[in-house]
Amino acid sequence: METTDDLTTIIAISALAAMLAAILHEGLGHAAVALATGARSGVLSAVAWSSEFDSRLVAAGGTLVNLAAGLLLWVTLRSWRSAGISVRLFLLLSCAFNLFTGTGYFFFSGVTNFGDWSAVISPLTPHWVWRTLLVAAGIVLYYLAVLLVAAGFIRDLGIPRTDIPRLRRLTVVPYVTAVALAGLAALPNPIGIQLLWQSALPSTAGANSGLLWLRHYVPHSISPERDSELIPKSYVSIGTAACLGVLFIFVLGRGIRL
Repeated sequence: METTDDLTTIIAISALAAMLAAILHEGLGHAAVALATGARSGVLSAVAWSSEFDSRLVAAGGTLVNLAAGLLLWVTLRSWRSAGISVRLFLLLSCAFNLFTGTGYFFFSGVTNFGDWSAVISPLTPHWVWRTLLVAAGIVLYYLAVLLVAAGFIRDLGIPRTDIPRLRRLTVVPYVTAVALAGLAALPNPIGIQLLWQSALPSTAGANSGLLWLRHYVPHSISPERDSELIPKSYVSIGTAACLGVLFIFVLGRGIRL
């Protein structure tokens, strides 16, 4: 009889959720928008999209898609009452990765003047005002995303707020998994190894850092709406994550010309 969550399955579900957020950001948010608005071709990798055509809409697309996906995943999580615990964990982590990436990018670009939203505000003046607005919006929206995700761990996964060891396990393991996956996928990217430390690792490690401390910000009004269930071993999740992970790192990581 299982007495704890299956670690391998948590890693697998975390990897699937992280890959989904990355593909939505780069593939749908950047590549699809670029190809639909003027780009003839480009190279899509796991951590970047590059083409001769660029626009502020393309730059903003990744973040906007992540935010829309995060909200849709949250609605799905709240409405799919019959979903099993593993599916609920996938939906919640996917929601978290998408919302944290979407809201975190505002803060990241405002502080560093680098990344997608630095390109969006580049022609706007006075520039320092727009950077300040990005930072402020990023802080507020990220905090709201943290509250939303933190509530999900208690309400939708049925974890008592007093079960700190389990909350830590189900947040730290996904965080480490997402950072490791982004690092591995960035290594063979066609733009160059500098993208690893300039964008892939900072954006992933920074954006998803809310997972490390959200257990301290669970709204007091939130209580479990489901019975507490352990994450069982799922060979389907593990096998799917392994296969897609290989493709994500070694195929999409190297870049695909579209």
